[in-house]
Amino acid sequence: MPKMKTNRGAAKRFRKRANGTYKCKQSHLRHILTKKSSKRKRQLRAGDVVEKCDTPAVRKLLPYS
Repeated sequence: MPKMKTNRGAAKRFRKRANGTYKCKQSHLRHILTKKSSKRKRQLRAGDVVEKCDTPAVRKLLPYS
């Protein structure tokens, strides 16, 4: 049986945490930043957690994480 392949795009975007959830970076901080308030941009710097309903899909993409 061949090895399963890790999705390399997902491997760069998600990291598994000790409790089994996945952490990721928040979106909306790449461009069109002039209209966003400083508070909003500062809060977007913080990490985020993948929703419970999306975790099985991420787990499939990262079989060895």
